[in-house]
Amino acid sequence: AARAGFQRVELDASFFKPELAEETARRLRRHKLEVPIVYNGGPMHMRELAEATWAETLKMAEAAKTAGAAAVNFNASPKPDGQRKSDAELKTQAYYIDQLAEELALRHMHLFLHQHALEMAENAREWRHLLANTNPATVSFCVDVDWVLRGKQDPMTIIEEARRRLASLHLRNSVNGVWTEAFGPGDIDYQNVADYLKATAYRGYLVVELAYVAETRKTRSLEDNLKESRRYAEKIFGLNA
Repeated sequence: AARAGFQRVELDASFFKPELAEETARRLRRHKLEVPIVYNGGPMHMRELAEATWAETLKMAEAAKTAGAAAVNFNASPKPDGQRKSDAELKTQAYYIDQLAEELALRHMHLFLHQHALEMAENAREWRHLLANTNPATVSFCVDVDWVLRGKQDPMTIIEEARRRLASLHLRNSVNGVWTEAFGPGDIDYQNVADYLKATAYRGYLVVELAYVAETRKTRSLEDNLKESRRYAEKIFGLNA
């Protein structure tokens, strides 16, 4: 990431396991990289599972904070096989997410909510439940634009609904449904996204997140693809990485 010109990274929680946290912090310092956000997830729709996730996430957050992290980007896990969560389970999920956010706030950290395609099912039922039933003062949102599209929702509609609580965007694109090797033009019109963010004076994070499938045509190294992604993001959004 540093060789590709990035100054900040979002890391997965696995980098802050007890046996890795110190080495992660050392390497971040060596490469002069900041880690403002750390990503984690876990089940929150059942009390016993939610309490375990809550405790594990707080432990991870405390380790990440020593490396400079200021926010946890959290994704509530789906049920096995993507089964529909009941209304009661959604209520439990929202309750424990609020509790997690309050505990993070006591540690001077923020909570962002990330989503994949499943949360977009049934007209974004689960995502909209979280938007309506979590505390705006402590719970913000990270919209993964590509997963919104894959969940058959309109990215701009979701971004607009989250606007007052929008803290981060995950950026990735596809061509005819196949992820591209670098962030660039494709199925999602990111110029529209950029124009909207500019019009609303957005000051949150923009996170390039590449992902590949077997059909992805790879012609460059990961480092070069990250460079291309950074350049495109800077061009479209008018920002520095």
